[in-house]
Amino acid sequence: MPAELDVHLILDNYATHKTPAVKRWLLAHPRFILHFTPTGASWLNLVERWFGELTERKIRRGTHRSVPELNADIRDWMEHWNENPRPYIWTKTAEQILDTLANYCQRINDSGH
Repeated sequence: MPAELDVHLILDNYATHKTPAVKRWLLAHPRFILHFTPTGASWLNLVERWFGELTERKIRRGTHRSVPELNADIRDWMEHWNENPRPYIWTKTAEQILDTLANYCQRINDSGH
């Protein structure tokens, strides 16, 4: 990344991204700008979708009598996923997602009256 460009990082709201040490580092490196996804919006973080698939397709469907068995199943899932990785592709535009969210917020606000 050329030194004259700002670097925008999108992170989840995990507390480790907001520690005093991280804040000090960011003050010393102002070209790095953090943007946090909203709390409760794990669907914005696509790695969460991957963990969701792992949970639904491997962990919940399996029987694990020990941590090593669970570990082996997770490693097996990762190995097979990596043989034919598939990127997650947004099927809606940001505008469509925001419109859906706005409609939902309007519905829940109207339901209280």
